[in-house]
Order: sequence, then structure tokens, then C-alpha cells
Amino acid sequence: MKALVTGGAGFIASHLVDRLIKDGHSVAIVDDLSTGFRENINPQATFYEMDIRDAALADVFEKERPDIVDHHAAQMAVIKSVSEPQFDADVNIGGSINVILNCLKYSVKKLVYISTGGAVYGEPQYLPTDEAHPINPISQYGISKHTVEHYLFLYNLTDGLKYTALRYPNVYGPRQYPYGEAGVTAIFSAKMLKGEAPTIFGDGEQLRDYVYVDDIVEANVLAMTNPASDNEIINIGSGRGSSVNDIFRIIKGATGFDGEPISAPARKGEVYKIYISAEKAKRIMGWEPKLSFEEGLKRLVEYQRSRG
Repeated sequence: MKALVTGGAGFIASHLVDRLIKDGHSVAIVDDLSTGFRENINPQATFYEMDIRDAALADVFEKERPDIVDHHAAQMAVIKSVSEPQFDADVNIGGSINVILNCLKYSVKKLVYISTGGAVYGEPQYLPTDEAHPINPISQYGISKHTVEHYLFLYNLTDGLKYTALRYPNVYGPRQYPYGEAGVTAIFSAKMLKGEAPTIFGDGEQLRDYVYVDDIVEANVLAMTNPASDNEIINIGSGRGSSVNDIFRIIKGATGFDGEPISAPARKGEVYKIYISAEKAKRIMGWEPKLSFEEGLKRLVEYQRSRG
């Protein structure tokens, strides 16, 4: 199989590239390195430093002729989507349309699109949320990611493009950038390893669904290879909510940090409590997370400790 992975120098997609190459597949990467890093790029992959909005993306498709496209590249920060909604829509909607049109032009067999389970549903009416839950995003990021799902439905209907949309939870693990606004587990562990107090926004009782990156990679591989996932929107999650205060407590124990967190006001555009049901993923793809949150956090701390 020949795969094209957008955002393949980033945290999650670089792990997927490694897995695909390990499994014997040929992989090309498109990434503009705005949030990805060269050190994440598997040397056996073909790398194109390019924005997904670039018209020259067609040249990559022309040269590589991928069987499968896995589309991770995105503007992924909720807070940035609030402050720069035009940029968020330009990248997440405009860039994705560019990817989709090239998939059609070059007869890609399937597109795996990375959506969000944490932001499309808004404040949930029930927990855990499943795919039948109403879509009421309260951030521009949630709107832009959901909008692309409609384009996928349309182009499947009109042009026969096969797709799977995976609605992600909060993903964590090695290579997650610990100095931005996203990735509370990476941010907390990096700070506490240095003896610095992390900041908790709001009361710390916000609930999120956390899944380790290796389990997320497995979901992508199944979406690529299992025809039961064709033309489906599928939640990927643990069905369990963990609070920011829980994360602080677990990482505090793992790092030996002896301080207390800094308190700050809650941030605009963020859902208060969300965790998602992955019953559909289990039913049609046989997927469920294998690693517990507590063990995953310990692995993350050890990874960051090993890198100093």
C-alpha cells in the first residue's frame, strides 16, 4: 500500500508513519512544519515541506499516486481558532477541500479524515457522547472540523470517494509538544519535571477523554484497511472522563513534584465536560483502547525524563 500522510511530522501522525513503514508500506509526508518537527520524520518516508492549501499539492499527488490518504494536518488549537477564526477556517476547511479534490483527481481509494470528538458536540446532553449526539460546537475549531465531514459525505455521494472520519479524543504520548496551549498532559509533565508549577484554568474539574497515541495509531490502521469503516463517522475514545485535577495528581506522583498548581480563569470556547463512546468503533472495526490512562501518563513522564 502507498500512503500519503498530511501532518506527518506532527505528534500523532509521525507515530502513524512509523507504524505504516514498520508494516511494510510506502509512505509520503506533507507537512509545513508549522507545528511538526523534522526530527519526527521517519527517514524511510518521502517528505514534502508544503502547506495543504498550496496548489502545488497536486504535484505531490501526481508524483506519489497514493492508494490511501490519511489527513491529519490542521490548525488544532481551540484558543487560536477563537482569536483567528479566518485562519482556522482557511486551513481546516480550505486546506481539507484541496486534499479532497486531489484525492478525486488522482483516484485515491480512500481518505481517512481526522475530526474531533472533543469539540464537535459542544457541551454534551449526555455522557459518554456517541455519534448520534447533536452537533453543537462552541468553538470555531469544532465548526471547521465538522464542516469537512459534510464535504466528505457530499463527495462520496457525488463522486464515490470512500472515507472514514475519526472523531478523536484528547491524544497524549511521546512527541507531544509541551510548550503550546494544547496537550495538558505534556505541558504538566514537562513543567513538573523541571520543578515548575503548571497552570490550571478554571476549577480543574473539566473532564476530557484521553487515549494514548499507540491506540490512536491502531484506529487509523483499521480505518485504512477495514472496509466496514467505509463512509462512516467513528468516535475514538475511552468512554471515561479524567479531570485536569486528576492529571495533576497522577503526574505529581510520577515526577515527585512537591508544589501546587497555579490557578487561572477558565478559557473561552472550551467545553467543560466531554468524554465519548467508542462502542461503534468496537462494533465495526474491533477497536478499543488497550493502555490505561495512568500507565500512559507514566510512560509519557519517563519519555520526557529521558529527553531531559
